[in-house]
Amino acid sequence: MKIRKQNYGNKNLVGRNIERIRKEKGIKQKDFIAQIQIMGCDMNPTSYSKLEGQVRSATDKEIFVIAKILGVTIEDLFNN
Repeated sequence: MKIRKQNYGNKNLVGRNIERIRKEKGIKQKDFIAQIQIMGCDMNPTSYSKLEGQVRSATDKEIFVIAKILGVTIEDLFNN
């Protein structure tokens, strides 16, 4: 598992948890992005990396789709 190179930002509350859950489930970032795109969210790798790094805001649609793909509740993405 890769170690994060940069510190987390403060633009969203869910990025760190999304990253943690994705890694716990053994999903590679590129595969996860592909699933997000299949679900109708137009997201590129840079944009997704910024979301996980909490350096950009997350939209409600992105949070909904990500929770669905990870098989967790939206609330799980906000819990520490």
